[in-house]
Amino acid sequence: MTPDPTVLHPLPEHHRVVLLKPLVDSPTIEVGDYTYYDDPEHATEFQTRNVLYGYGQEKLVIGRFCALATGTRFIMAGANHLTTGVSTFPFTIFGGSWAADTLDLLTNMETRGDTVVGNDVWFGYHTLVMPGVRIGDGAIIATGAVVTSDVPPYTVVGGNPARPVKQRYSDEDVDLLLRAAWWDWPIDQVSANVRTIMAGTPAEIAEIARANGWFRAS
Repeated sequence: MTPDPTVLHPLPEHHRVVLLKPLVDSPTIEVGDYTYYDDPEHATEFQTRNVLYGYGQEKLVIGRFCALATGTRFIMAGANHLTTGVSTFPFTIFGGSWAADTLDLLTNMETRGDTVVGNDVWFGYHTLVMPGVRIGDGAIIATGAVVTSDVPPYTVVGGNPARPVKQRYSDEDVDLLLRAAWWDWPIDQVSANVRTIMAGTPAEIAEIARANGWFRAS
């Protein structure tokens, strides 16, 4: 039986695991089907404990089939302070004449935009993603990594700041996987081919996509 992507706790006996799509209701957070967060104490508080400083219009967009370990956090653009003048103190947020005199400075401050996570991304324990970062499909974020810059698809990164450790597949195989995009297949076909998705090769995934007309043009 295929798991129901609308059920908050997909493993009834383990409430530490939550599917994020049915959990979040913020207009600035978008999460794809089957992406889950694992936390033994605060799983259902992901929106407030793990997405921080989301005061602006910038969005956090996370794709399908992503796995987020305990302590995975996203710093949003609202954490930024103005650095164009002498002081970085956020006078504006305290209201009154401070806000009246400086609001335009804050509202016109440039940001890196939305934080976007692709599909099938694995976040290790206590990883931290900074504002405006884009993480490609199939990437792996190692335990404790602080991601300050974009991560290419199917790349393993680690450290503070996070740096590429290795590319999981050759450029040719990465291209095959991105064009096959198994995460966008009908869910019954994902289920029918789940063993190949977990243990097969990029060529095998690409062949399934081609046979069903799902393989994307280059």
